[in-house]
Amino acid sequence: MISKADKQVEPKSIVPQDHEEDDVEEDDVVDETPGAGGEPIEGGLETIITCYSEETKKKKKKKKSKKKKVQQSDPPRVGLSKIFTNGVYPEGEIQPYKDDNTWRTTSEEKRYDERMAMEDPEITYQSIRRAAEVHRQVRQSARKHIRPGMTMTEIANLIEDGSRALVEETGLESGIGFPTGLSLNHCAAHYTPNAGDTNVLQSGDVLKIDIGVHVKGRIVDSAFTLNFEPTYDRLIEAVKAATDTGVRESGIDVRLGEIGGAIQETMESYEVEVNGKIYPVKSIENLSGHSIGLYQIHGGKSVQLVKNDDQTKMEEGEYFAIETFGSTGRGRVVESGECSHYAKIIDAPRVPLRLTSAKSLLKSISNNFGTLPFCRRYLDRVGESKYLLALNHLVQQGIVQDYPPLCDAKGSMTAQFEHTILLRPTVKEVISRGDDY
Repeated sequence: MISKADKQVEPKSIVPQDHEEDDVEEDDVVDETPGAGGEPIEGGLETIITCYSEETKKKKKKKKSKKKKVQQSDPPRVGLSKIFTNGVYPEGEIQPYKDDNTWRTTSEEKRYDERMAMEDPEITYQSIRRAAEVHRQVRQSARKHIRPGMTMTEIANLIEDGSRALVEETGLESGIGFPTGLSLNHCAAHYTPNAGDTNVLQSGDVLKIDIGVHVKGRIVDSAFTLNFEPTYDRLIEAVKAATDTGVRESGIDVRLGEIGGAIQETMESYEVEVNGKIYPVKSIENLSGHSIGLYQIHGGKSVQLVKNDDQTKMEEGEYFAIETFGSTGRGRVVESGECSHYAKIIDAPRVPLRLTSAKSLLKSISNNFGTLPFCRRYLDRVGESKYLLALNHLVQQGIVQDYPPLCDAKGSMTAQFEHTILLRPTVKEVISRGDDY
């Protein structure tokens, strides 16, 4: 920290006070300060004051050294509150509203609404922006460190250890928003490794990385696709463009069915050549984006990836995950493989549980995850064991929802991109936007 400047010392008068003013000539003024030797000084009083000021400069205190700004580590493990000490986190990309909503950008009433929102601890945008900055830093590290030869568990731990450290995980106050999705190739969504998983990333794989982070229940849901050789570059390009289209077309009062049509048009304008054969890129028709509620990853509204007649409108203040999936296969997914993802249902029925183990597990789920999605690795982490029978019983009773992996036809390839947007009163904020996508 820079110290405050020292007060300027006023030089003492060196004109002898016992002489009459008319007896003293300007040229006869003598410097009586130590070391002057009684010799006349050219320049008179002005020169003497300058000499005295030079002496005072030497006596100034040393300035305190500046406090070093905390830097992020590699891989990232420094909590963001230590870097953004004022509690203000970066704003996402701002996109103005279009057509009938352009007036919102300059509306004083809507600006006032935003100021009130920022002052309300339950609504403030700082929570979601903090989660988004965690997401950006963690995924930047993931892009740098993930390489073929790593196991799926190693990749999941790399991402989740970073998320927990940066968001400074504290119970249900802040932490992971949902299990890290690491779906490979024809598998499009809802795969994360369970304990004992031996899958290893290969150089020809197409890996979807779906990361969730939350602060005070405000969830950032954003995903991207990695590949390590160029065969499916055009597939990835198509899906990224389709997601950007969905983000651009979204806005207050926009109908969800119209957004789906725009996404499909962009997605299906691409094709992929593999070993001399041309494959059209298809929107996966039974996957969709969704609104996001407080501690609720699926908030009730769906943004389909194909044209449809849904007349439901987006509304002011809502959060949406705009995610698109493209495929070189049939463009439709089915449940396939061992389940890893689960979530407690918000409005689940109150039913008597016959199994004591199910009652105990439900209490653990409520305390550790609430209504946030979780996976079997997370149950292992909080000390649960031999829980599969109890977990399946909770699913059968309609208290917990299971989310098995969703896959297209074997041999096809799928890709995913996703952003979280906030429909502010004045503008649309793409919360999760970064330099990478």
